Amino acid sequence: MSIPVTSRPVREELVRVQYAEPALVAGYADDHAGWGPTARYHHSRRYAIDQVLAGCPGGDLLDVGCGPGMMVRHLLDTRPGDFRITACDQSPAMIDAVAARVDADAGVKLAVGDIQEMPFGDREFDVVLAMGVLEYADAAQALHEVARVTRPGGLVVTTMLNPKSPYRLFEWGVFWPARRTLGALERVVGVPPSRRHGARRTGIVALTPRRLRELLWRAGLQPGAVIAYDVTAWVPPVDRLVRRRDRSWRERPETTIARGAKRWLGTGYLVAAQRL
Repeated sequence: MSIPVTSRPVREELVRVQYAEPALVAGYADDHAGWGPTARYHHSRRYAIDQVLAGCPGGDLLDVGCGPGMMVRHLLDTRPGDFRITACDQSPAMIDAVAARVDADAGVKLAVGDIQEMPFGDREFDVVLAMGVLEYADAAQALHEVARVTRPGGLVVTTMLNPKSPYRLFEWGVFWPARRTLGALERVVGVPPSRRHGARRTGIVALTPRRLRELLWRAGLQPGAVIAYDVTAWVPPVDRLVRRRDRSWRERPETTIARGAKRWLGTGYLVAAQRL
């Protein structure tokens, strides 16, 4: 399942402009807070990653596609001294946001770079996090780069939107097209642009767990079990109404992940892999 785009250059431009400006970066960071669906998604994903990293004693860690540094800040706060962190993103505005979020003496290295062609040497890292970035890249090429910079025996943690979950199927197949159609009608009748509905095109291409595991194997990475996160049966826009009332996910994040039969309800999933 993917958001339709006309060509690879168009997709690359859609990805590039999304977080090229500081205001857009700030909006992305703000989405991690509050009680909405996006906040729950990020909170659940972070909890799932914490569970995987719990078995990792530390080392050189790369957060590629780091965004504004929310995970970097979280690791500094919860695992102080365990990891020597490098944060990398293709958006200079994102890297500026990371620099503003971490102390100068925290020892975090910052780099602007594309996951498909990273500015690092071979086998530099013990742990590589690729969260929310593979959807915007050529996943096969990106995973070969991830494998290249990971030391043998090292840990790679990948996440992906779940294209077959009820939430994503409805969001991408019904909710977003309906908002675009409504926005087009509002334009015809003269509704001001600031009040029109819509849904921006993102360039997202989401892979199934089976496909992602296959690409991990091909890149020289041995995948483990699939962990689903942000598990929910609700779809947009009903989910917003439900989550205004049910806020237990912050106090009990373990209820938002699944490893068994309920995995298909996760709006995203995680696969950890070992570098062969």
